[in-house]
Amino acid sequence: MSYINEATTEINGLSLHTIPTTKFKTNTIVLKLLSPLNEKDVTYRALLPYVLQRGTESFPTSTSLRQHLDELYGATLFVDLSKKGENHVISFRMEIANEKFLSNQTPLLEKGLELLAEIVLKPVLDGEAFKEDVVTQEKRTLKQRIQSVFDDKMRYSNLRLVQEMCKGEPYALHVNGEKDDVDKITAKSLYEYYQSVLKSDKIDLYVVGDIEQQEVESYVKKYFDFENSHQQITPTINKQEVQENEVIEKQDVKQGKLNIGYRTNSTYRDNDYYALQLFNGIFGGFSHSKLFINVREKASLAYYAASRIESHKGLLMVMSGIEEKNYEQAVSIIKEQMNAMKKGDFSDQEIEQTKAVIRNQLLETIDTPYGLVEIIYHNVIAQINRSYDDYLNGIAKVTKDEIVKVAEKIELDTIYFLKGMGENA
Repeated sequence: MSYINEATTEINGLSLHTIPTTKFKTNTIVLKLLSPLNEKDVTYRALLPYVLQRGTESFPTSTSLRQHLDELYGATLFVDLSKKGENHVISFRMEIANEKFLSNQTPLLEKGLELLAEIVLKPVLDGEAFKEDVVTQEKRTLKQRIQSVFDDKMRYSNLRLVQEMCKGEPYALHVNGEKDDVDKITAKSLYEYYQSVLKSDKIDLYVVGDIEQQEVESYVKKYFDFENSHQQITPTINKQEVQENEVIEKQDVKQGKLNIGYRTNSTYRDNDYYALQLFNGIFGGFSHSKLFINVREKASLAYYAASRIESHKGLLMVMSGIEEKNYEQAVSIIKEQMNAMKKGDFSDQEIEQTKAVIRNQLLETIDTPYGLVEIIYHNVIAQINRSYDDYLNGIAKVTKDEIVKVAEKIELDTIYFLKGMGENA
């Protein structure tokens, strides 16, 4: 029996993914709009979903829209933005009660899909523009979201690493856009951008729950209609030449932030991606990893030390919080752990432990509807058709030699260190 049963149909300019399951008492609807990251649009794109969720033709104010959600047995609506490789993804997520479990047989799934379609396709307008006051308010909030990254030094140091490492590449752009560009956006120019999104974005709609595929398809045909040109996703191409780069920045911080970026030269679509997952788990992904044990526990050099991979861009990021005086030693030990991985200096027990942790993590992820959608959306980004069962089996079959091979492809790109004002550069 498969863990996930997914059916995909093309309807009215979007790809509908139905995932029937009796695991959840609610139905989850997720709409994803994808476009390549680019400097011209990134800030428009970061603002757009927040303006769209403020009102529709039928529910022209935030209050009336939220009231309608309450009437749908407390349905919830969230929007967010993410980067997947060199793509910028807008997500609308709605969770709604399943009428099968209610005494009142209100057609909640249909009403939820109808409302989501109206939020995206029939926003409240003022002529050929969005409402001025709404755009002004959301611009202010967007500036605060962008600023919050600068105030959180852990997030800031990760952003700066990416900016330095990926200079001149779309991935360097921040998911929330640029603060200096927010004021240039008008209610009219945002509406013009919105119209181009409807025509050119790659649009995927996921419906998860105790549902009937044909019923969902009939609702989608009825309420959703995009003149969609089916945005082509371009798989990310890594830089050809990697040169080790060191960037040291001073700010008024008490704890130094050491972030190191590597090019993995492997992405989700590659056959050695499973081995890369195992590599990361043993290297820095979990509490039994080399970075955690050797940098944090044995040497007591770091408050935290971990690594993660960006699956579609082919990056490995090491994040660590250290005392400034320990900078050289911490860098040296992290490099030693990478070399140990390349030499195969890890045990069969570490491999088996990591496989077990990854498997548990994957099974936990699909225990929530949104986690399940995120797992299968990887296929859209990577333009492959890898089932969840394939993924689990692929992880289980990885050998030590494959982990060493994938480790040998990894190249150090950038070391970024954020230190306090009192230290010498």
